[in-house]
Amino acid sequence: MTRATDEEKLAILLAHWVEHNAGHAREFGVWSERARRSGREGVSDKILEAARQLGRANACLLDALRELEES
Repeated sequence: MTRATDEEKLAILLAHWVEHNAGHAREFGVWSERARRSGREGVSDKILEAARQLGRANACLLDALRELEES
């Protein structure tokens, strides 16, 4: 049995982190809407900002994955 290299493991982790973050971002959207409907616009806005920041984090992780795969 061949052991995965650190780069192979990193590629798997990067892909996993992106999907994991995307799942959280979707859930943030659901809860942001629930907060908004209950009159908590400020809370909703903060949750949406967290989702946007997760999107930026995912963009960085995807860039890292692309760079890893290109080398």
